[in-house]
Amino acid sequence: MRIVAAVIAFVALVHGAIWVLTQKHIAAPEVRGELASLSYTPYGRSQHPDYGDRPTAKLIADDMRTISPYTRAIRTYSSTAGVEQVAPIAANFGLKVSIGAWIDKNETRNEAEVRSVIDIARRNSNVEAVYVGNESILRGDKSVDELVKIIQRVKRSSPVPVTTGEIWNTWLEHPELASSVDFIAAHILNYWEGIPADKVVENSIQIYEKLRAAFPGKRIVIAEFGWPSAGYNMHSAVPGRLEQAQILRDFVNRAEAYGIDYNIIEAVDQPWKTNEGGVGPYWGIFDAHRDLKFEWTGPLTDPDHWKLAGIAVLVGLLLSLPLLGMTATVPQAALLAGACQLIGMWAATVFAFWKGHYFVWGAAFALGLGIFLLIPLVMIALARIEEIAAVAFGRGPRRLLSTPPAAPDGYAPKVSIHVPAYREPPEMLKATLDAVARLDYPNVECVVVVNNTPDPDFWMPIQEHCALLGERFKFVNAERLEGFKAGALRLALEHTAPDAEIIGIIDADYAVKADWLKDLVPAFVDPKVGLIQAPQDHRDGDRSVMHQAMNGEYAGFFDIGMVQRNEYNAIIVHGTMCLIRRSAIDAAGGWSSDTICEDTDLGLGIIERGYQVLYTNRRYGYGLLPDTFEAYKKQRYRWAYGGLQILKKHWRTLLPGQSRLNREQKREFAFGWLNWLGAESLGVVVAILNLIWVPIVAFAEIAVPDRILTLPIIAAFVVSLSHFVVLYRLRVPISFAQMSTAVFAAMSVQWTVARAVATGIFKDGLPFMRTAKGGLTIKGPDFPAFWEAVLAGLLLLGSVVLVMTNYKDITEIKIFAAVLVLQSLPFISAVAIALVEGSKLNQFSFWQAAAAKVAPLLPGRSPIAAKVSAPVDNRMDAAS
Repeated sequence: MRIVAAVIAFVALVHGAIWVLTQKHIAAPEVRGELASLSYTPYGRSQHPDYGDRPTAKLIADDMRTISPYTRAIRTYSSTAGVEQVAPIAANFGLKVSIGAWIDKNETRNEAEVRSVIDIARRNSNVEAVYVGNESILRGDKSVDELVKIIQRVKRSSPVPVTTGEIWNTWLEHPELASSVDFIAAHILNYWEGIPADKVVENSIQIYEKLRAAFPGKRIVIAEFGWPSAGYNMHSAVPGRLEQAQILRDFVNRAEAYGIDYNIIEAVDQPWKTNEGGVGPYWGIFDAHRDLKFEWTGPLTDPDHWKLAGIAVLVGLLLSLPLLGMTATVPQAALLAGACQLIGMWAATVFAFWKGHYFVWGAAFALGLGIFLLIPLVMIALARIEEIAAVAFGRGPRRLLSTPPAAPDGYAPKVSIHVPAYREPPEMLKATLDAVARLDYPNVECVVVVNNTPDPDFWMPIQEHCALLGERFKFVNAERLEGFKAGALRLALEHTAPDAEIIGIIDADYAVKADWLKDLVPAFVDPKVGLIQAPQDHRDGDRSVMHQAMNGEYAGFFDIGMVQRNEYNAIIVHGTMCLIRRSAIDAAGGWSSDTICEDTDLGLGIIERGYQVLYTNRRYGYGLLPDTFEAYKKQRYRWAYGGLQILKKHWRTLLPGQSRLNREQKREFAFGWLNWLGAESLGVVVAILNLIWVPIVAFAEIAVPDRILTLPIIAAFVVSLSHFVVLYRLRVPISFAQMSTAVFAAMSVQWTVARAVATGIFKDGLPFMRTAKGGLTIKGPDFPAFWEAVLAGLLLLGSVVLVMTNYKDITEIKIFAAVLVLQSLPFISAVAIALVEGSKLNQFSFWQAAAAKVAPLLPGRSPIAAKVSAPVDNRMDAAS
């Protein structure tokens, strides 16, 4: 424990050191005097100029008190709806005011604005200029001629100079506009032009000089200059609080030195300005709480840096606390502690984003939902990293039955082998019974139960074969048996010899090896042992490329997951190749029909009652793979649906004091269900939600925050892929080529598992579904990956739409598009397998011929043909 604690502390120190090294210290010119002018809009955080409460005199006075120490003047954009109060209140704080009349397509409002702005200019001596309209030409609300007429009307009545605010190139394109105003008020907003931060000030000075050259003798005012403190990038322009501070401080110094009249946009953040996209609310030098975002003197640093560092390290330490109860090696503990600290860093990023952004209800809900869904994905990723650490750096398996256990001489309790069969091909079932007959064990019987199979062509050959094999084989035919497979196994128990102590369960397609019972039954000498599970494996992996991929995918579960879970006496019991103490079956309540995974249900019940359950990864039997991709999906659907049934049935046993499960067992079962059922289901849910969000991102310019939502999805995908590849290379004895195809098989059932989980949440009691094996193919849909094709197509289309509409080259949108492509891969995998299944690509002979054609073109002797040839399966022949 001390070593693990030391590792956790060291990793936390390293994390803290990273925060120290990454703290930004930016040198920028100091601004000690007052600013020339600040744009001011008198709205609180929840207010909007077009509806809601009007700004009060108290709010405006409080704002003037806050901003007056930093500026000599302010500029407004309207003269109605409460803004007309600004000028007289500003006078009380010694501030000059440039007042604006908002001009758009609403002529009634325009008339009110014009009358009000003239009245304010006449009544208040601190008014120094009038702005008639703000970017009215840029928005297309008014033509140049229309705006000039309004300007001329105001000039005839205004006691102060009159102008309009427009972007700088509008003035160059319309010199007649410049002729109509008393001075040129140019907006130079480099962000909207995609200018990088380090070139902003120089670019602005150049534009100013260009305006001077175009309009000699005319007064030029940079009426808007600013930089957003948050939001998405615009080409090379990246918002940020420190970037904003550096740019503004540099610009103000240059402007003061050159004698340039300027106005900074803006005084206070305006959360209502979502019409300007994700950056609109963040142009203020004060946030919406009226807190100054940065200092105008001294070095520039992020004031929240150390707060975020503390959150990140503290969350990482809290997540690392469970490691103190583990027996872990130094590299294992270091990897896990490092992963916990990375999650802590993400938590700090979430906190910073939530604290530093403004949200309308819908955006807050969307972000909250995204984080809510990401939390279990992060937990799943952490569990997978833990498994990588355990396998790669931890101690080797200690409970694994890697060698046959010793037993007293003459120890041979009677074993009853139960073989349930429902519409199984007779020749396949005969091969299974023949293998049982060859078992090298002196005290064994076999009970074959054929249920709900009225066709005599299925059951009569089996009845005759049992008679041929002798009295040890009992044949039972039940035509109207309820309870699915569990009902058949209950019936088998009724026909079991009274002196049978051990029950062996095998599926109808499994051909067992002769030493199965001889090697494993001796472990039952220990009365605490209630069950022994051997892995499932298959003898027909060389049928096709698809079947080889399926077999590789199954092998990962039995050589990785089951081995690791066995260390905590928490394996998932499978209804074949398992030996169960008969008294343990009785103690657990027998085979139950309230789930369609009766084997796992019974196994969990046995573990809950304190029995030891052992696992060996040695192969003692080989069955048949599902005949088709559709059958493979149906089998996975049944497992996932049954798994959810078991979770609903047993979840209370995971609570404190509700069963004899210890902490490690509860953790393994909880994370096992979350990892298997949750990862696939959440993956589909998040993909569908992202699809719904595509139009909003593409056309409303509300980007998905990358560090909060999209990058974690990419990270989770990388962790999952690394988990698969690393553990397969360390634990599963298959070729790299087969492992590569197994990745596709594993991903291809994401939609299937998610659909099963969704069904299991809302429906109970779905019937047991037989997996088509041994040539008895059940007719399925014409294309078994239809919905996967639809989802893959929509995700890829969404990615294309995002790229095509991303005119501003927003990084967050590009990352979001990449996430959609990643999320399409499981669905593409299903489509690919469905297409390959009936093609030449599914035949090993095709790849052998292709390799033979390529080999002469390669230098030297090529091993390619050997790599793509059909695997030679020496495990066991079905008829042996």
